[in-house]
Amino acid sequence: MMPPPIEEIIADLANRDKPLLNSRLAELSNLQPQAQEFFNKIWPTIEAERRQEIISRLVELAEDNFELDFDSIFKECLNDPDAEIRSQAIEGLWENEEPSLIGHLINLLENDKSEMVQATAATALGKFVTLAQDKKLRSSHISNVYQVLLTAVRNQSKSDEVRRRVLEAASPICLPEVAESIMAAYRSADHRLKVSAIYAMGKNCDPSWLNILVTELGSPDAEIRYEAAKACGELGEEEAVPHLIKLAQESDIDIQLAAVQALGQIGGTEAKNYLEDCLDDPNEPIQQAAEQALKEIEMGEEPFSF
Repeated sequence: MMPPPIEEIIADLANRDKPLLNSRLAELSNLQPQAQEFFNKIWPTIEAERRQEIISRLVELAEDNFELDFDSIFKECLNDPDAEIRSQAIEGLWENEEPSLIGHLINLLENDKSEMVQATAATALGKFVTLAQDKKLRSSHISNVYQVLLTAVRNQSKSDEVRRRVLEAASPICLPEVAESIMAAYRSADHRLKVSAIYAMGKNCDPSWLNILVTELGSPDAEIRYEAAKACGELGEEEAVPHLIKLAQESDIDIQLAAVQALGQIGGTEAKNYLEDCLDDPNEPIQQAAEQALKEIEMGEEPFSF
């Protein structure tokens, strides 16, 4: 039996009586221009709840199968009247590194009426900060991204949720105003901002944050301890190793795993010895995490062994 033409598959999207089969949704990958134009006409006629379900399923399919490419659909959905769909579309474009996306994301961060969309756009811009740090982005694009994020992180009219996502996105930028914003968020009375500040300290890669992070490894708040462990791993300072070993022995499995992973990132004799002991841990996830961490240390010691 011949598969249905793409126009029929697209038309069926609007029919609530038609189930959303993954096999059919997969046919929307890499739409040709004519089919994309037809999709763009049909999409606004579909009720919002159905559109939400479709976009969510497409994001899931793309995550599960890297060969599927729904980027043309996700780009079209950046202008959808429904905020949840716009946010999902941004997430669907996570692997897309085209500089042409930067303008769309900046517009959504600065002008979208939805705080959820603004926050998601800020997170997506963080990907381009990473590309800039890796020298994979042109200077003109770098300037635009940095300027927008640095302006937004100081914008007190933005909600705390948006500001924390902006801070996380901007955190790798090694400029004094970023460090000042991280410290201000850390001192904030808002718990979520403080959590994001600790995350940002790790991404900022400045060893001067180490004393704060080591202190927070002993925080009574589990989320703070978790983020502090992850951040210590990012900094890679051996001074944190004894504190991480202590943390790796507490009862919270997520914190244990974060500490073990951080030890693998930092390396050194003390970390290696402890991780080797973890290979006999009765908890299988700890064993597996320790094994992976030891591999990371070995690759760091012998960078050409792979």
